[in-house]
Amino acid sequence: MTDKCTVCAESQEKAKELQSIIAKYKDTRGSLIQVLHEAQEVYGYLPLEVQREIAKQLEIPLAEVYGVVSFYTQFSINPKGKYKINVCMGTACYVKGANEVLDKFRTRLSIDVGECTEDRKFSLDACRCIGACGLAPVVTINDEVYGKLTPDDVDDILDKYEEL
Repeated sequence: MTDKCTVCAESQEKAKELQSIIAKYKDTRGSLIQVLHEAQEVYGYLPLEVQREIAKQLEIPLAEVYGVVSFYTQFSINPKGKYKINVCMGTACYVKGANEVLDKFRTRLSIDVGECTEDRKFSLDACRCIGACGLAPVVTINDEVYGKLTPDDVDDILDKYEEL
């Protein structure tokens, strides 16, 4: 029962933050992207319920909100982990084995691209070129960059984050 109350209180607090964000921009034309950014900072992603509330309060169609969320890669409709893993799949990285590195992350974490571990510690994504072709294949975890990787490097990298 205590866990449910904690979750409920957390949810109410986030809902209040969302209402505050929307109120701040409600009369500002073209504010949807800013509202979505700030809402994602609060929730960690943009679930459908949050998109509905934004659409309702900004008086715009839900399809417009979803269109923006699904178009821009910085927005996510799925929960993200504390540690956001991005495997670069740009040409240089792909040619140098990024797919095998990605497969190792999938196997070790038991999740697929776009998913999050049950404990919400890790999420896994593939991205396009991040501009570090000389370090191919490249993986970022939050703001940390790992280059010239092989599948054998994945366990050591994940072990480091599991200890944190």
